[in-house]
Amino acid sequence: MFTIISLAVFGAIIAAVVGTVWYSDKTPMGRLHMKYLGFDKLNEEEKKKNIEEAKPKMFKMYLAQMLLSFLTAFAVVLVILMSVRNGTSLSLAMGFVVMNWLCFIVPTIGTGILWSNCDRSIAWKKFFSDISSNLVTLILTALLASLFI
Repeated sequence: MFTIISLAVFGAIIAAVVGTVWYSDKTPMGRLHMKYLGFDKLNEEEKKKNIEEAKPKMFKMYLAQMLLSFLTAFAVVLVILMSVRNGTSLSLAMGFVVMNWLCFIVPTIGTGILWSNCDRSIAWKKFFSDISSNLVTLILTALLASLFI
């Protein structure tokens, strides 16, 4: 169990790194995300004001995100380790992770964007960006777990 929890912690760290890079303002996905949040309509002074207002809440937000990422990573690690330890091939175990992404994460993100106040001109781009980010995170976490079988 210590291995699973440790790997889930590293999976949460992977999620933080992927998210930081993926949604950086230097990437097309990051610029799309800023547009989704409405930052493209703000001038520099308004952006700085919003950042300053958000700073006191950032630690709690990052902590909550790490906890949520830990839960996802825990599930991925558990699926990989338990599947392979019980005789399932690694490729099939990876398939389980991808199917969980397809059947649970993709619809959840899609529903969130569908019912949000998202600019319809970027909705599909935002959808594919977000599901891709999640898939990359899940696969990297699964690959990490596969090293400890």
